[in-house]
Amino acid sequence: MGFIVLLLVIWLALSVLGFAIKGLIWLAIIGIVLFLATGTWGYWRRGARR
Repeated sequence: MGFIVLLLVIWLALSVLGFAIKGLIWLAIIGIVLFLATGTWGYWRRGARR
């Protein structure tokens, strides 16, 4: 679970960095997509343990 949280923090940081620098909007989009994918994967894995 700690690894998933680490990934979520990294993707969130990439998204913020992408929005902060105008030329890196593509980085923000990739960060958001990866954040959502990792969150979904973590939620799915947590549900599979029950």
